[in-house]
Amino acid sequence: MVSNPVHGLPFLPGTSFKDSTKTAFHRSQTLGYRNGYAIVRRPTVGIGGDRLQFNQLSQAELDELASKAPVLTYGQPKQAPPADFIPAHVAFDKKVLKFDAYFQEDVPMSTEEQYRIRQVNIYYYLEDDSMSVIEPVVENSGIPQGKLIKRQRLAKNDRGDHYHWKDLNRGINITIYGKTFRVVDCDQFTQVFLESQGIELNPPEKMALDPYTELRKQPLRKYVTPSDFDQLKQFLTFDKQVLRFYAIWDDTDSMYGECRTYIIHYYLMDDTVEIREVHERNDGRDPFPLLMNRQRMPKVLVENAKNFPQCVLEISDQEVLEWYTAKDFIVGKSLTVLGRTFFIYDCDPFTRRYYKEKFGITDLPRIDVNKQEPPPVKQESPIPEDKDRRFVFSYFLATDMISIFEPPVRNSGIIGGKYLGRTKVVKPYSAVDNPIYYGPSDFFIGAVIEVFGHRFIILDTDEYVLKYMESNAAQYSPEALASVQKHVRKLEAPASESESKQTEKDPGVQELEALIDTIQKQLKDHSCKDNIREAFQIYDKEASGYVDRDMFFKICESLNVPVDDSLVKELIRMCSHGEGKINYYNFVRAFSN
Repeated sequence: MVSNPVHGLPFLPGTSFKDSTKTAFHRSQTLGYRNGYAIVRRPTVGIGGDRLQFNQLSQAELDELASKAPVLTYGQPKQAPPADFIPAHVAFDKKVLKFDAYFQEDVPMSTEEQYRIRQVNIYYYLEDDSMSVIEPVVENSGIPQGKLIKRQRLAKNDRGDHYHWKDLNRGINITIYGKTFRVVDCDQFTQVFLESQGIELNPPEKMALDPYTELRKQPLRKYVTPSDFDQLKQFLTFDKQVLRFYAIWDDTDSMYGECRTYIIHYYLMDDTVEIREVHERNDGRDPFPLLMNRQRMPKVLVENAKNFPQCVLEISDQEVLEWYTAKDFIVGKSLTVLGRTFFIYDCDPFTRRYYKEKFGITDLPRIDVNKQEPPPVKQESPIPEDKDRRFVFSYFLATDMISIFEPPVRNSGIIGGKYLGRTKVVKPYSAVDNPIYYGPSDFFIGAVIEVFGHRFIILDTDEYVLKYMESNAAQYSPEALASVQKHVRKLEAPASESESKQTEKDPGVQELEALIDTIQKQLKDHSCKDNIREAFQIYDKEASGYVDRDMFFKICESLNVPVDDSLVKELIRMCSHGEGKINYYNFVRAFSN
């Protein structure tokens, strides 16, 4: 029997007394906080504040009691078999956590939006701790959507740690590859799973909406302007009827300008205009079909609408006093559109019939706008100061290089010295990828050597050149070897005193003779001395040996004389006398056998 500890009476009905002074019968608090952490403490008083009579056990005794197993009458109980091991890829197969999130993307090149909100779904695969980010596809969004980040383990910091499902929650920001995603909510399965694992979920947030997309959802404002013109009647009457005009834009007055052709379409159904470019094959231009899209063209603007931002806003009837109409497009008149002046030179047969029936205009002739080709510019003669300049060519057999030296001449106004350093010289008209350089066989008396656009005529040589050519005769043509031998013999032969005086007086005689010999060898097919001489003598009434320059070229053209050849051009220059006369005696000598 248990006795009452207060009164010494048995704890039986009728023998226990109630303390009427007690008013609090709550249990003692067993949960406390220390330094911010929750701790469990043992109660020292019972219900009503009575002190508990018990012996406090140590932690070791409590641990011993916790680990002590009861022993039954029949001995130790059998241990249950361990549970089967289930790998993660089996236990969590097809179990995916889904989170709703969004990220903000800047739009720097738009006047209608500064940023864009893009909504995504973040999937976490429990079987291998991988993640993927997928953006739902929105029709006609103009943005590449779908799978933004393919399935993989994603790093969450620079130390190489990866995101775990314990790191995910609602109302947090996660950064993946430089993009910050705001997680706002999750599905029901994800919520149940995280709560079962002891994770306290944050309250869900509202998904952010894209402001520009919401603006597009608003109904468009409609403006109804009263008008006394029946547009429906115009549409039904002139549907598919288009006036076609052919025009040119002549921009040759500006630098690099040209004359270009266009086609102007005027749609009678709504008074709109379209300008199309006319392209030709190999014109070197991008094939853009339209210069101006189909639109109404203002002719006269309101005074205060001249600064209207036409490139941003569409012009309405409030800013325009007069629009372009069909009567403004007349063949033979100019039209200014978008700062360009178009000249209409023709139209199609339907347009002619329309103007005849509508406006009574019957005379719409086609205007010829083809420009005459300018006459070919005759090639200017060489610079007179270069006529008496002399140069020394040196050809280096070891490297096939050429150097040119100009002996200084006092009071000539030209600084002599090195004209060209050692270098290989490419022959004219040779291919860039396979150049052909001048060789020893290209140098002989009368040969024309073109060096970087400058032509030089070989007039003289030294004795070593003749010895080398004679010892290597197989490298040279018979004409080249004969020209050098003939020139050396002339130098060795005693010249008469009159010839010496004439040579001293006119240093170009040797140059002229060498050029005539070269033309005789290279132009063998034009041995028509008698015919040329007779033709020139007919127009040389005074037998002076000179004819006018224009008449000279007419005679040469009638006899098919190759005046475009570089050697013949040089001979004509040397035979010229003043500005309007040419000595045909020396010219005819070049075509003798």
